[in-house]
Amino acid sequence: MTTMTFTRQDPPQWLLDFWKEIDDKTFGKGFDCFVQDAVCNLGVADWHGRDSIRENLRRFIDRGFTAHHDVVEYWDGGSIKVFHGKVRMSFDDPALPVVRPTMVHFFYMDEQDPAKVRRWFGAVGPTAF
Repeated sequence: MTTMTFTRQDPPQWLLDFWKEIDDKTFGKGFDCFVQDAVCNLGVADWHGRDSIRENLRRFIDRGFTAHHDVVEYWDGGSIKVFHGKVRMSFDDPALPVVRPTMVHFFYMDEQDPAKVRRWFGAVGPTAF
């Protein structure tokens, strides 16, 4: 059994920079928060490597919507960070309504470089029932 203490605090700049890259569709330096061989399990995704995470997110976002991530709460547990937020998804098709699904993400930090993310588990949605 492992016990950890989590502290609720303002989200760190690396996390805000990461979401901004997605929101702005720039996919640049904000992804430097990941180690080179990071792993991402976002919903059904199983992406290996920082560049794979970046490119697969780009392809997903470029499918016809713009995202805007809002922080609801951020918890720091040292080697694990927990993010809860909402994402506003505005679709390119004006007939589709804007949706704001809830998100929860777990960021496991790298043991050698604790300022970088080694593993990312996340869930978003559902976007409709």
